[in-house]
Amino acid sequence: MSRLLTVGITTRNRPDALAACLESLTAIAHLDPEVLVFDDGSQPPVEADSRGLGAKPRLIRDADSPGYIVGRNRLVREAAGEIVLLMDDDARLIGAAAIDQALAVLHGDAGVGAVGFAPSVVPSFIGFAHMIRRDRFLALGGFREAFGFYGEEKEFCLRLLEAGLHTVYLPHALVAHVADPNSRDRKRYLRFVARNDCLNSLMNDPFTRLAWMLPARYVLYFRMRRGWEIHDPWGGLWLLRELASQLPGAWKARRPVSRGTLREWRALGVESRAYRGPLQPDGVSER
Repeated sequence: MSRLLTVGITTRNRPDALAACLESLTAIAHLDPEVLVFDDGSQPPVEADSRGLGAKPRLIRDADSPGYIVGRNRLVREAAGEIVLLMDDDARLIGAAAIDQALAVLHGDAGVGAVGFAPSVVPSFIGFAHMIRRDRFLALGGFREAFGFYGEEKEFCLRLLEAGLHTVYLPHALVAHVADPNSRDRKRYLRFVARNDCLNSLMNDPFTRLAWMLPARYVLYFRMRRGWEIHDPWGGLWLLRELASQLPGAWKARRPVSRGTLREWRALGVESRAYRGPLQPDGVSER
C-alpha cells in the first residue's frame, strides 16, 4: 500500500456535521492521512475543503443514495492506506492519542482485525468510528450490503472472530459521537434491526441453531415493539416479506460459523476482557 492510513467518512445531507468532522482531523495531520468522503446522494452535493489537512479530501458521490453500508465498503475498496479509519460524519476526533494507539495495536498485534474506541476485547464495535485492516476487511467481503441499515458491524465482527481475529477497544482511546437524536426513525430502526438479526442467523448460524433462533428473532420484533411503545401494526408482515425476498441471497451467502466461535462470542458478550497486549491463539491477552 502507498500510505499507512486512510480516513473514510460517510455523509448525507449534514454539511455542518461533515465540516466539523473534517476539522477534527487536523489532530492527525502528522500522519498525513488520505481522506475520502462518500456522499450518499446529498442534496445539494457536498463540498469539502482540506480543513488544515493539506491535500483536499477526495469526494466519492453516489446520487442513488445506496446507504452508508455500501459507502463504507466503497471507501475501503478505494483506500490507498494499509489501515482504514471509518467515521460517520457526526464523529469527531478529540486528539491524536486514540488513533496513534489504534495504529500501534493493528501494526503490532496480528490477532486484532478491528479497533473500536473504549477499553476491552469485545464481540463487536459501534460503527460511528472504527479502524480496520484493509486487506482483512476485503478478504472477508466487507459489510453485508443487503442489510441496508443497522447491524452490519455485529455480523462482520462475528465473521472476523470466525477467521481467528478479534475486535478490541483501547483504554483512553476515545472518539466523540455527536449524534442527532432526531435523525433516527424509530420504526425504521426497529424493522431493520429485527430483519438484519434474522439475516445474520440465516447467513451464519449452524442449522440446529438456526432452526430455533430464526423464529425467536422474529418473535423478538414484537417484544421490542411493545417494550419501545412503537406503533407499527404492519411491521410483522413487512418483516416476513423482507425475509422472503432476501432468502435466496442470504442462503447463497450462508457460511455457518463454528460452535467454538459462538461460545467465544457469547462469552465476550457476557464479560468483555481488558485488552493489554498481543492476543494469543486462544484469545487471551498477554499480561
